[in-house]
Amino acid sequence: MEVVLVRHGETEWSRTGRHTGRTDVPLTEEGERQARALVLSSPLRRALDTARLAGFEPEVRDDLAEWDYGEYDGVTTPEIREQVPDWTIWRYGALGGESVEQLAARADRAVAELLEVEGDVLVFSHGHFLRVLTARWLGLEAADGRLFALDSGTLSTLGFEREQPVIRSWNVPASG
Repeated sequence: MEVVLVRHGETEWSRTGRHTGRTDVPLTEEGERQARALVLSSPLRRALDTARLAGFEPEVRDDLAEWDYGEYDGVTTPEIREQVPDWTIWRYGALGGESVEQLAARADRAVAELLEVEGDVLVFSHGHFLRVLTARWLGLEAADGRLFALDSGTLSTLGFEREQPVIRSWNVPASG
């Protein structure tokens, strides 16, 4: 089991270092900004359902959808490798679907939007897409997403250390 502790946003008293016990002071404008998290989701049902079950009503972004697997949608890697023995999605993309470069373009648009937001953002999306998004966040090639194993039902955090984009946490189970 994990318990996530969230401290309230800034108040005038917390900003000025005043002890605030039971006095009920409101949030400042900055405190309200801190308390608002932009919530974004892929338009695909599994991502939207996850966001809604977690208590959020997200804004939908088509760019956050999973890789278009084309003719490989619903097919396993061993089945694909019967035709292409060394196949990986990272090397070949998907027959009749998206290439790594096309997915990278979507991820780049998503990263650009995220960088414009002041405050925190929750993104509900999919395994391969989030791996590419992370690679692009870090300034890596999209195919370097293959280096980031990502399980279902996990939380990962991207952020900064000083001005450097970094991974703050990765592949943490969302529930015990």
